[in-house]
Amino acid sequence: MGGTEHLSVRREGATLILTLNRPEAKNALSLPMLVGLYDGWLAADADDGIRSIVLTGAGGSFCAGMDLKALAGQGMTGEQYRDRLKDDPDLHWKAMLRHHRPRKPVIAAVEGYCVAGGTEILQGTDIRVAGESATFGLFEVKRGLFPIGGSTVRLPRQIPRTHALEMLLTGRPYSAAEAASIGLIGHVVPDGTALDKALVVAEQINACGPLAVEAVKASVYEAAELTETDGLAAELKRGWPVFDTADAKEGSKAFAEKRAPVFRRA
Repeated sequence: MGGTEHLSVRREGATLILTLNRPEAKNALSLPMLVGLYDGWLAADADDGIRSIVLTGAGGSFCAGMDLKALAGQGMTGEQYRDRLKDDPDLHWKAMLRHHRPRKPVIAAVEGYCVAGGTEILQGTDIRVAGESATFGLFEVKRGLFPIGGSTVRLPRQIPRTHALEMLLTGRPYSAAEAASIGLIGHVVPDGTALDKALVVAEQINACGPLAVEAVKASVYEAAELTETDGLAAELKRGWPVFDTADAKEGSKAFAEKRAPVFRRA
C-alpha cells in the first residue's frame, strides 16, 4: 500500500493510517518521510473507499520537527528520493500540509513530542487527539530560526492571537492540557490511547455521507478566507448540490426507516 522506510501506511476499514516511522530520531522529518507523506495524502484522495485519514507517529513520539543535522549540512537519508524533490520542489510543503489540503478529514493522533515542524504539520490537520504526556511547541526562535511551515499565518487563525504569539515568540513547550485549554487540540486521553481515540472519531466520520463530509470540510476552509456574506454565498453553492445526491436520499430514507444508512458516494 505504499509508504517508505520512514513512513508506514496501513488501512483499517475506510480509514488510512499514516505513521511517521523514524522512532530513533523521535520521527524528525526526513526526505523519505516527506515523500511517503505526500504520496499518502494523494493515495487517500484518489481512493473513494477511504473516508478518513489518521496521522500518527511510531515509538511514542509524533514528530520532533526537521532533522537539524541535515539542515546544518550533515546529509540526509533517502538520497534515492532526490529526483522526486527535483521534479517537484514544492513536495516537502505539500507533505507538511502547507501547500496541500486533502479532501478527506485528517485526524492527528499525538503521543510524546509534537514540536517545531511537528506542531506545524499539526496545524494542517482537522481534528487532534493527544496523549496526556504529549508536548507541543514552536521552538524555532530559540534556535534563531523561523517557523516557515505556516505557523505565523495559521496559528493566529486557529487559536486566540495572544496564545499564538506567546507560543511563537517564547519557543517554550506546552503540555497537552495547556494545548487543549488554548484550543490547539481537541482531546486529551491517557498515554498510549491517542490512536485508539482517533480511530473512534474516524469511524464516526466514516459512518456519515462521504460527499457531505467532504463538502462540509471544503466549505469550512473556504469560508475562513471570506467575509461572512461571501462565505454564506459559497456555502450555498457547495451545500445545495449535496441534497440532490443519492447519498442524501439514502440518509433520509434510512432515518425514516430507523436503520443505519448505506452510503455509496453518489
